[in-house]
Amino acid sequence: MKFRLLGAVALAACAMPLAAKPVTYRVVTQDTDIGHYIVDTEGDRVTVDYDFKQNGRGPTIKESLRLDKDGRPVDWTITGRTTFGNAVNERFTRTAKGAQWRDLSGPGKIAGKDAPRFYAAQNGSPLDVSLLAKALLAAPDKRLPVAPGGTATLRERARASFDGPDGRLDAITYELGGLSLAPLYITLDGKGEFFAFATPDLIIARAGYEKAADKPLRDLSERLASERLAGLQKDGAHRYAGPVRIRNVRLFDPRAKALTAPSDVVVAGRAIAEVLPAGSKATAGETVIDGAGGTLVPGMFEMHGHLGQEDALLNVLAGITSLRDMGNDNAVLDQLIHRIEAGEVAGPRVVRSGFIEGKSQFSARNGILASSEAEALDAVRWYAARGYWQAKLYNSMDPAWAPAVVAEAHRHGLRVAGHVPAFSSADAMIAAGFDELTHVNQLMLGWVLQPGEDTRTLFRFTAMRRFPTLDIKSAKVQGTLDAMAARKVAHEPTIGIHELGLTALDGQANPGALDYIDHMPPSEQRQLKQALFGADTPQQRAEYVAAYGKILETLTEMNRKGILLIPGTDTGGAFTYHRELELFGKLGMTPAQVLSRATLEMAQYLGQDQQLGSIERGKLADFFLIPGDPTKDLKAIKAIGMVVKDGTVYFPPEIYPKLGIRPFAPAPRVETAK
Repeated sequence: MKFRLLGAVALAACAMPLAAKPVTYRVVTQDTDIGHYIVDTEGDRVTVDYDFKQNGRGPTIKESLRLDKDGRPVDWTITGRTTFGNAVNERFTRTAKGAQWRDLSGPGKIAGKDAPRFYAAQNGSPLDVSLLAKALLAAPDKRLPVAPGGTATLRERARASFDGPDGRLDAITYELGGLSLAPLYITLDGKGEFFAFATPDLIIARAGYEKAADKPLRDLSERLASERLAGLQKDGAHRYAGPVRIRNVRLFDPRAKALTAPSDVVVAGRAIAEVLPAGSKATAGETVIDGAGGTLVPGMFEMHGHLGQEDALLNVLAGITSLRDMGNDNAVLDQLIHRIEAGEVAGPRVVRSGFIEGKSQFSARNGILASSEAEALDAVRWYAARGYWQAKLYNSMDPAWAPAVVAEAHRHGLRVAGHVPAFSSADAMIAAGFDELTHVNQLMLGWVLQPGEDTRTLFRFTAMRRFPTLDIKSAKVQGTLDAMAARKVAHEPTIGIHELGLTALDGQANPGALDYIDHMPPSEQRQLKQALFGADTPQQRAEYVAAYGKILETLTEMNRKGILLIPGTDTGGAFTYHRELELFGKLGMTPAQVLSRATLEMAQYLGQDQQLGSIERGKLADFFLIPGDPTKDLKAIKAIGMVVKDGTVYFPPEIYPKLGIRPFAPAPRVETAK
């Protein structure tokens, strides 16, 4: 369940040509056309048809817009469905009295003649950003206020030419800032009309030019983002010349599941050189950091990431120094890992999963797509030869291949995890030799589905409304759980994304964001106030809420049986990982048990406990500083003043303001060596 709402803020860029015929753009990923974006303009009226599908889901959006004589929006309606099926009915109007709007987070208005002329849609197509980009080109300082809030900026970054059906086209790529935590990179033609938008793994481009623009603009987007993050790394990563002595801290000991006595920790290079009683004497040339009686916690392990560059930085700042990537564009991930290891950008240590998917109209486009069992076996060997830790099997893979694929993976020393392929069950995958099952809905669907029902679409979410009828003590449920316990099959439930999907309500901060939403910039707060899965009636929402209760009941039973539950988010990690750990506390685990699971126990699971997972002499220096006691209240891990990863020191309070985030704790006092 890759959590990316690919809408107007995440996929930006489409200028609105003032032509009398529709202009078509194609959405492409991994050389596969997955949808369209069509803009039709007649006079002052614009209509949009925006629809693409990846992994059985994606936005389906219609827009109707009226412009004033200067090309600014005055009446705008957006309808359709979000990526995960939530109904959209969004509206923006602008009159001489001001601007007002209504989206899934609620209504808003800005009164007066100086109210913004442009609007950033919550769940629209790329039209909003294209109109804004064209207007910014004409603005004297390339800055404009935007409703609901903020100031958009535009800066030229690169130029290129592309061949297509209308001849060679000159294009300019711009950095568009002010709308989200990270800037967007959009490409316009010489007239200021949209040409393309690219991320490292996806492009929206003018029809006929998409093949020529695909790789160059995806590579450019990756490079520009890297340059920005490299700047943050240069300013925010502190590498002190001599030893670093962190005074007066207590350490969380994941074996004892308790805090130590007050201590001093000395870091030399990448490693922990000493752990001493507090008050130790410093040596010449040391940097001394005052822990002020706070707690040092070993770096945590996010076990379900699909890592991107922005996520990489945010995870480190949240105390997550190791991450298991569960499926990605292999080349893009390898490049990111190289940059992290070279110290060019901030990011956690990465354990790679080799993503194997079957070819179908619903295929996810990560990793390797196989059209036969032989190709799936080849994929296993390809991943093994490149040092991947495990194979991850996905929805469209033929379940009949599973025994052979699992056996081949085990023969090469790889573990196997994944979804339950469509038209199969968790029981069948356990019998095939899976080491780990991913997502609690994937586990539970086998207890409620009828033969032939297809889980490659949003049905794998909507079918959860059947969960409330389950009897956890029934033979079919207990049989699955007992088989997992007997075979030591682990489970990574991603509880937080189910809480979000099943219980979040439009217009209210989602339950997992309550402790951090006020720290985020207004654009991010807005995104955190909408439901994920659509519920068209109160009855459907009640069924979803009841389903979430049944999920917690199931996981509590699994924990009681001794099945290893693994903390991972599939929502980018960082702040949502903190919530994931809180939810583990609802399953019968104490805060100290949860924190031990997130640190040493995950290091052991990955075979890395000789170097990571606890704060001990000789281990790598991965830990973070908080003022509170997480063994009493797990929420204490949310107030991080310092993170050390691989011996490099980061102070989140220094970096967060550059991202528009209000810090959660002050940085400690530092005395640098003289």
